Amino acid sequence: MQTIFFGIERLTEALEGASKVMVVCDSSFPYLSIKKEIESIRVPYVKFDRFSSNPLYESVCEGVILFNSEQCDTLLAVGGGSAIDVAKCIKLYCRMSESGLYLDQPYEDTGVKLIAIPTTAGTGSESTRFAVIYYDGKKQSVTHDSIVPDIAILEPEVLETLPLYQKKCTMMDALCQGIESWWSVNSTDESKEYSRIAVETIIQNWRDYIFNNSAEAAERIMLAANYSGRAICITQTTAPHAFSYKLTSMYGLPHGHAVAVCLPDIWEYMISNISLCKDIRGEKYLSETFQSIAGALGTTDVRQALCFFRTVLKDLDLNSPSSDNIENDLETLVSAVNPIRLKNNPVSLGTDAINQIYYKILQDK
Repeated sequence: MQTIFFGIERLTEALEGASKVMVVCDSSFPYLSIKKEIESIRVPYVKFDRFSSNPLYESVCEGVILFNSEQCDTLLAVGGGSAIDVAKCIKLYCRMSESGLYLDQPYEDTGVKLIAIPTTAGTGSESTRFAVIYYDGKKQSVTHDSIVPDIAILEPEVLETLPLYQKKCTMMDALCQGIESWWSVNSTDESKEYSRIAVETIIQNWRDYIFNNSAEAAERIMLAANYSGRAICITQTTAPHAFSYKLTSMYGLPHGHAVAVCLPDIWEYMISNISLCKDIRGEKYLSETFQSIAGALGTTDVRQALCFFRTVLKDLDLNSPSSDNIENDLETLVSAVNPIRLKNNPVSLGTDAINQIYYKILQDK
């Protein structure tokens, strides 16, 4: 069971029992307001930051070698999703045989303590069993229950130095995760409660967080992002995430931006084609779920919710990508959609539907 601590002052408590720590941190570390507290820990530590924003398998291998050679017994991940993902993989791989590819070996709980301090409010990676790394140029999704960090420390002060655009993108990722988890075919009563808290909290605080730089709003948005992470840890994501990845690689849109511009057009298609519902709980259940999401967004019905979501995108200045050759781009985009995440989607999406939705996304301005 994961423990959530609020405030960097809980770090000493989180590190109880550690004899040597590996601090896995990204390029933002030198600028963090909590840098001093981390560097002042009373436990010997070694720092590892030799990885990119889309971490490579080879970088994780470097981390494993350092972790073992320094005889560390605890991992402290400080940063965005990439830093936390790298730490998760180091935990999973550090007891495996070095003679074979870690990705091909069976996953087991290594018992290594993992503490995560997120420095963005978006993925909720500090509370999920997922990690992403790249091997031979291909994205590798790593999933295992043991890589959910043992302790997550939420310190909203770290959000103060985030660039405005990054705050927008990560916040929208959290909002989309909350919505997607809610309508996922894998949703449970527990995950839907997490989703509800995430969505309602973001909607109540997003303007103060983005436009007024409110410390109180930042604290609430960080907690909402954590709840969205807890939700997708149960359900996984759905079509908007599946559609988003190629938009990121083709047009250079950050992940949260790409997901956000996909969600309303996918939701609109699902509303209009609810007869294609594949959730075993049925069309009526799905229709009621869409209505519940609309309510959490502060609207009275799903059509109004769609308008509201698009208005938020406009207010945040998060536009859809422009294409000089839509037909060619569509072929590439459609072929790249991740079928695994489509399995979690509550409405079936065939090739024609995917093509239609992508066309609409590229036309939205």
